[in-house]
Amino acid sequence: MGDLFFCGDTHGKFHHVIDAVQSHRPEAIIFLGDLQVRQPLEIELEEILDLTEVWFIHGNHDTDSDADYDHLFSSELAEQNLHGRVVEIGGYRIAGLGGVFRGQVWMPPNDPKFDSQEDYARQGGKGNLWRGGITRKHRSTIFPIDYASLACQKADILVTHEAPSCHPHGIAAIDHLTRLMNVEWSFHGHHHDNLEYENSLQSFGFNAYGVGLCGIARFDGSRIFLTNN
Repeated sequence: MGDLFFCGDTHGKFHHVIDAVQSHRPEAIIFLGDLQVRQPLEIELEEILDLTEVWFIHGNHDTDSDADYDHLFSSELAEQNLHGRVVEIGGYRIAGLGGVFRGQVWMPPNDPKFDSQEDYARQGGKGNLWRGGITRKHRSTIFPIDYASLACQKADILVTHEAPSCHPHGIAAIDHLTRLMNVEWSFHGHHHDNLEYENSLQSFGFNAYGVGLCGIARFDGSRIFLTNN
C-alpha cells in the first residue's frame, strides 16, 4: 500500500505541503478542504506534481469569493475532486464528501429542505442563481443527493470536511455515512484541531482523525507537520 498524506485546511498556505512532499515522496496527498488557493491549484503545486498524486475535497471557504472558487474548481486539477465518489488511491478505496451542512438546505438530524442543487435552483428563485446555477456559497453545501450517492458504495477511507460526532462540533450523520460505507478510517478538517480520537473504533466503529490547520497526517494518524498558527 502506498504512503498517503492527509492535509488539513491550508487557507492559502502550501509551502509546508511542498516541503513535506519533496522530503517524503508520498504516493498521494489529499487535501481536506478550505484550500483557498491564491492562484490556480496546478500552479500553486507545480513543484510537486511530478512527485505525487494530488487529490482534494472542498471546504466551506472554497466558495467565499470568485477567486477562491475559480482557482480550485476551474483549475487543471479540478477532476481530482473526490467529492461524491470513491477512487482507488495508493491501494485504498477512498471516498470524499466535501463542503458543510447548512440549515438553508439540510442540517441533520432535521429533514432536508432541498434534495439537490437542481432542486434548490428550481425552487429558490432567480435571485439565488450564480453563473446559471445555484449561488456560489451553496456550491460548498452538502445536499442529500451527495450523501446518498456515497451511502450505497463501500470504501476503506472517508475524507470529509465536516467532522464526525466524536468532535465536540461534529455531526452524527457523518458517523452514519461512515458505517454505511464500511469505512475503517476517517479523516476530516474544518475545525483546525489535530486530534486522534481515542477509542473511536470501539465507540463509533471506525478510526477517526482530525487534521488541524496546515497539519499533515499519515494514514496511521501520525503527524508529519503541526502548526498552531
